[in-house]
Amino acid sequence: MEPKIRIGVIGVGRFGMNHANTYRSMPNVELVGVADTDAQAVSRITSRLGCEGFTEPEKLLPRVEAVSIAVPAIFHRAIALPFIHAGIHILMEKPLAVTYEESLDLVAQAERAGIVFQVGHLERFSAGVMALSQRLQRPRFFEVHRLCKFAERAMDVDVILDLMIHDIDIVLSLTKSPVTSVSASGTPVVTNHLDIANARLEFANGCVANVTASRVSNKNHRRIRAFDQAHYYALDYGGEALEVVSARRQVRGGEDLSFQTERIAIRAHPPLLAELQAFIDAVRHDKTPVVSGRDGLEAVRVAGIIKQKIGNEHFTAHSVFPAHP
Repeated sequence: MEPKIRIGVIGVGRFGMNHANTYRSMPNVELVGVADTDAQAVSRITSRLGCEGFTEPEKLLPRVEAVSIAVPAIFHRAIALPFIHAGIHILMEKPLAVTYEESLDLVAQAERAGIVFQVGHLERFSAGVMALSQRLQRPRFFEVHRLCKFAERAMDVDVILDLMIHDIDIVLSLTKSPVTSVSASGTPVVTNHLDIANARLEFANGCVANVTASRVSNKNHRRIRAFDQAHYYALDYGGEALEVVSARRQVRGGEDLSFQTERIAIRAHPPLLAELQAFIDAVRHDKTPVVSGRDGLEAVRVAGIIKQKIGNEHFTAHSVFPAHP
């Protein structure tokens, strides 16, 4: 039997608590401890899960092989660097960091250290997105909406890094082509950051993606539509079916175009469990993770371009336009 991977979780807010709970349920993992500046939160989770707790993340360093970091994005770099330098594998919640420069530095240092560095783009592991990725070939066009009710969370970043970045990452992973042009619009509504935004992304292979994100909607609505050569795909994130419309040409005394609709049932699974299992598998077998640091870096880069196009944030040309090395 293979030894258990010794894991720690840094940050025990909602996301970090979910990580800790899930690790605790995995048979191939030992949840060694958690860390957070909130001593009461640490005490609550350690008493329930039976692991060690610390208010200083560095105290996990000699105890773990890998960590999940689920703190606000503005603290990602400062928290991660000691673990990178110690050779500890990291699953970093998205976004990788709040700027391209910080994100690039994190990825470069993780690569020099030779660690597994996975970015927590959770939607990649949803059953629906996985089903779509298996069927979609040479996409031509995407229409994506991620509209959410307002919640007082992730107020340190705007809607692009909070919500839209999920769809940026998904579209990039499905298109597999460089972004060549971006146009965008957006506005703050109830915070000092952008709360609603729309972006049109054009790719070198001719694909176009229209992506909308809002965190000030009156109901939650998360849906992706994709078109390839002869198919239309519609997926409600977290839904139980992938709708596929296929175009068929028939010659019967003339050429007719018909459409066939199919609903493909999706066998749901917990996306977080799939994400953490993939991370542990990459650590155990020294593999490139499903969502690598480079993937997370490209999502941050494109997000930066969108923000620069809207003009709500100040970005230097260096931080926005060059592709990562």
